[in-house]
Amino acid sequence: MFDRDRWQEIFNAIKKNKLRSILTAFGVFWAIFMLVVMTGSGNGLQNGVYDGFKDFATNSAFMWAENTTIAYEGFKRGRGWSIDNDDIIQIHDEVKGVDVISPRLQGWNLRNGENIVRGKRSAAFNVMGDYPAYRKIDPCTMPWGRFINEEDIRFKRKVCMIGEKVYEVMFDEGEDPVGQYLRVNGVYFMVVGVMKSNNPKINIGNNKKETVYLPFTAMQQTFNYGDRVHFFGITVKKGHKVSAVIDDIKPILQKNHKISPDDKEAIGQFDVQDMLKSMNYLFLGINILIWVVGIGTLIAGAVGISNIMLVIIKERTKEIGIQRAIGAGPKVIIGQILTESVFLTTIAGFIGLAFGTVVLFLVDMGIDASHANASPDDETFFLNPEVGLPLALAALAMLILVGLIAGFIPAMKAIRIKPIEALRHE
Repeated sequence: MFDRDRWQEIFNAIKKNKLRSILTAFGVFWAIFMLVVMTGSGNGLQNGVYDGFKDFATNSAFMWAENTTIAYEGFKRGRGWSIDNDDIIQIHDEVKGVDVISPRLQGWNLRNGENIVRGKRSAAFNVMGDYPAYRKIDPCTMPWGRFINEEDIRFKRKVCMIGEKVYEVMFDEGEDPVGQYLRVNGVYFMVVGVMKSNNPKINIGNNKKETVYLPFTAMQQTFNYGDRVHFFGITVKKGHKVSAVIDDIKPILQKNHKISPDDKEAIGQFDVQDMLKSMNYLFLGINILIWVVGIGTLIAGAVGISNIMLVIIKERTKEIGIQRAIGAGPKVIIGQILTESVFLTTIAGFIGLAFGTVVLFLVDMGIDASHANASPDDETFFLNPEVGLPLALAALAMLILVGLIAGFIPAMKAIRIKPIEALRHE
């Protein structure tokens, strides 16, 4: 490894055949370059998608009522039904795995057209009825005022919390909205806060920026919803699976509303934990595909190097014969060939790694620049394309391995050359 004469021979061989050496090394360069770029792009896609869930409760789920699909106990199929307040209380009390449960009302269709009015300003926005517990499922910050609280629920107060877009439309920039009144579908509600979601990419039933939030009980009473619940969100306790808790909730709803236990469509559900699990498998599949393509390209580059090494050995047959004749053993010949092969693959691979890293860095700079100039409403699903130290170490190990494999077959052929035959070779 540290034989000066050996390295001089390697550099002389490369200088004599510069074009051949460059073309030989290009296969390895391209393989590592593509592996780095594809892996970084996969990480960028994964970072962008998971960024939308950074504060959202991943141990959560949502459930709602759908029309029945099976006739049961005298009721025809296709029957509509609704979740009610008693269901929520019973689920909270009887299902051990439930940590937080938050019923919701979706009132965006209370009135067509412009349903939110303040003075001469009017606009059409979503209206939702919520509990304070919902903040534990979908956390938010409050640029102005406070979130709906338990006192609002208990006394059915006519107060409201608004999204960022509602504030922009209904109030002047910098104006304090707290204590001001909005007319929501003809009824006045006092603004107690402005909500800014920590997870703007996730919208369950509404666009959060364009929504007016009322206390759940006040909305039920004011707009004659009775005890109806449109849907509810839950989080589960540590050590419990969301899917198992959902399975515990379904029998309660089926029994209370006379729904067939075999009716799989009557209760809608959205399991956030299961969705994230599926996404993990998806990204795992993408990463496996990237590595398969990258390693396949790397093997193709190794085959090219191996073929070139065979040509080099043929050209240097007489030289190898002289080395054998003056006492050079098989280890010396094998070491020389393997060193040259590993050197070519390693240099080419490190250049590919460097170029790939530079490309990802430039892409990341472009993304940062576009974010700086983008509107706050713009969404991105590609963020921080990068490769870490584990990939660099894995690439180094692969390069050394590929170099050894590429040089092994030519080396075996070289040591089978008999000195007397090599000296006669032209």
